[in-house]
Amino acid sequence: MRVYKFLTAEYALSNIALQRIRISRISDLNDPFELLAVNVSGRKALRSRLESWKHKLHSSKGLMCFSKDWRNPVLWSHYASKHHGICLGFDIPDKLGREIQYSTQRITAQIEEDGSFHPDEHFVQTLLYTKYSHWAYEEEVRVFVELDRRTIEGDSYFYPFSNDLHLSHVVLGPLCSVPIERVRDLVARTCGGVFVDKGRLAFKSFRVVQDERHKARPVA
Repeated sequence: MRVYKFLTAEYALSNIALQRIRISRISDLNDPFELLAVNVSGRKALRSRLESWKHKLHSSKGLMCFSKDWRNPVLWSHYASKHHGICLGFDIPDKLGREIQYSTQRITAQIEEDGSFHPDEHFVQTLLYTKYSHWAYEEEVRVFVELDRRTIEGDSYFYPFSNDLHLSHVVLGPLCSVPIERVRDLVARTCGGVFVDKGRLAFKSFRVVQDERHKARPVA
């Protein structure tokens, strides 16, 4: 599947040059309800257990968050420096990424008669891929990965470009000041076979579309 990562121009160019993207850490995500989508009203022990599970997961796993499309102007505003950034499009195996399910209600946990809570794999997966419905504009595709200390730099972990994360499309934001030929030259030196586009605001809809003056062509 094709997925997109919105970034500042600086980080996007660095990712292309170094052939990698930064792995997000669970405790650093911008939604405080991440992995806590359970209705825990009146269940102090359950709240404590979920918080402990989230903290433990933070120490062993990270995630890469993508969108299914690059044309939503809100994503450019929120995640790509108010349209000054760059969006990277990747091809990933369908089995690697999973779409987020958006819900208006918290999940109901099945509690045993003795008050204990033993989540099965289906329940855990539901927690990992459920968010509040107002996040639906992101059309998020999420990839969880094991943290590998061989890829750490400073306080950040990185995931290298590979067959599982193949860069295929680069879109400069409508207000991006980086010359498109500079990006095409960088791509030619590091990747090859990647389409480099320039976006613009659509004339008839609330979308970001391809600027035909800079029509995409694969960079050899």
